[in-house]
Amino acid sequence: MEHLVFGFDHILFVIGLLFYVRSPWRLVGVITSFTLAHSITLALCSLDVVRLSSAPVEAVIALSILFLAVELLRPEDQRSPITTKSPWLIAFAFGLLHGFGFAGALAEIGLPQRAIAMALFLFNVGVEVGQLLVVAVVLALVAVVKRVGIVVPELVLRTPIYATGIIAAFWFVERVGRIVV
Repeated sequence: MEHLVFGFDHILFVIGLLFYVRSPWRLVGVITSFTLAHSITLALCSLDVVRLSSAPVEAVIALSILFLAVELLRPEDQRSPITTKSPWLIAFAFGLLHGFGFAGALAEIGLPQRAIAMALFLFNVGVEVGQLLVVAVVLALVAVVKRVGIVVPELVLRTPIYATGIIAAFWFVERVGRIVV
């Protein structure tokens, strides 16, 4: 869970999914799809089956967050059909990408050579639990605001999405800059 807490790009993506998928149970499925996908690429990297340079991966992760922010800012009837009909599929595809990013973080921590499978399993369970806790906290805050009867203006509701897009765009430019330089 520690990686998730300090992995702001990952948290922004999960919160973006929360804005995108309105049904709590469907959201759990979409987030679990994201976790399953990044578990696959994380395992492939950890077992040295696949290797990718971290700089381009990190840039494309930022781009995936920017994509989600742009989709969220579009009116629902103008969003990509695949994202509205099958958000789990988009989460899965981006999860594969995010798994490569997790692999870099996990490489820094290191894996016990005698228990790689269990370590990967527990790492991914921790990430899933952490993601669901982030979602639970945000949903609880939304429920409190609704229960108290606070009317939140549309601009205030959209501000986190704009902020996510701006941060993701900044990360993308910064990370591409690392590749070019």
